[in-house]
Amino acid sequence: MKIYKFLYSLLIAITFSTLTACRSNDDDDSSQETLGNLQLKFENGFNNLGNIVLNQTIQTSFNGQKHQFSALKYVISNITLIDENGGVFRYHYNDPDQGAFIIDQAEAVAGINYINLTEIPKNNYRKVKIGLGISRNAYLIGQDGQGIFWQKAKKAGMAWSWAAGYIFTKLEGRYGTALPTNEFMNHCGNMGNTSANNTPDLYREITLDLPTAARVSRDITPSVHILADLNQYLSGETALILDNSNDMAMGSNQHLVNVTNNLAKMFKVDHVHND
Repeated sequence: MKIYKFLYSLLIAITFSTLTACRSNDDDDSSQETLGNLQLKFENGFNNLGNIVLNQTIQTSFNGQKHQFSALKYVISNITLIDENGGVFRYHYNDPDQGAFIIDQAEAVAGINYINLTEIPKNNYRKVKIGLGISRNAYLIGQDGQGIFWQKAKKAGMAWSWAAGYIFTKLEGRYGTALPTNEFMNHCGNMGNTSANNTPDLYREITLDLPTAARVSRDITPSVHILADLNQYLSGETALILDNSNDMAMGSNQHLVNVTNNLAKMFKVDHVHND
């Protein structure tokens, strides 16, 4: 009889131990990394003021030229978030189908273009890095590896032929001395495989500090408001003058290298909402 009681007690102990282990495993599952969302808001302006109205807003450059945009578009890719401890989260890095976006002023809502990022690890992020254009490594994946974004880019007028590749920034409009009456078109981008073609690589990565941490959690979706100062186009680190030698430029000549370097300095984070 005693042995039966012993076996019964042992069975109860094993059952309890099993249930406890299952409960522990369930607890582990519930503590798996929490994912949230984050929004980037891009506002294009001159001198970080207001929103550019296509075919209306006129700016005077450092060299005294008047200019206005009729088209203003650029590609953002390879978004990277850096947390307060220096940890890095790359959002679909070198994967244009899921991680590249077109900022088009014609589609801005009240002056804002939105990029909504999903499945972001819970963390407090203090920096954001963005790519201007499409990296050479992403391009070399081939057309089949980025067919969805390639079709979007073609539809948006942000691509040449596949051999030539993507347009990274598209600036079109008018310029002049007293009034903007002369047409210009500056389309910056790599010309295919930059190594094979021995052409400049115009892809740029820009790291931006956040004035306050973006606190991503299951319940909080931070909104990071990025201002793009298009005054940098002609009045940036290299003050440029439009004339008949460069006002209809496409690709990656020296003028467009200067334009790209200027535009790479146009971004700054104005504020962060943790709502």
